[in-house]
Amino acid sequence: MVDKERDKPILVPVDFSSHSEAALLKACELGDCMKRPILVLHVVHDPGEMPGYYQRIAKKKQLLRIEDIAEEMLNDFLARLIKKYPREKQLKQIEKRLVIGLPVTRILEVAQKSGAYMVVMGSQGRTGLNHLLLGSKAEQVVRLCPVPVTIVKSD
Repeated sequence: MVDKERDKPILVPVDFSSHSEAALLKACELGDCMKRPILVLHVVHDPGEMPGYYQRIAKKKQLLRIEDIAEEMLNDFLARLIKKYPREKQLKQIEKRLVIGLPVTRILEVAQKSGAYMVVMGSQGRTGLNHLLLGSKAEQVVRLCPVPVTIVKSD
């Protein structure tokens, strides 16, 4: 394998949920096997179905930019996982990226611009009316992404 090809990362979009944790752990496992770096992405977006998503951390801190709050949450999420899974070496070598926008659009954009080898992401597994009304970000990424996508569900 050419070194340039080996540098292509496994992209892991996260939203700090248990589904994201499961996806990141699976990506680390795959990264170890394939000798690929991990690129963790968080898209800053205050979704309509969960307004104030970033405010839960900001109550004590006044006038913080939403990007600063999201960055702090991303750092806390990764630090918690490093502490929880100390033997997982890949967690300590992760590249982080924070972007602003609509999640599906930005995930696809970062996958292309980073030259991602694949995308590994968690899914909430919504079904029925919730799925029809809200759509599934994971499903949209699977349909539109130019590289392979692995969907991981947490227990």
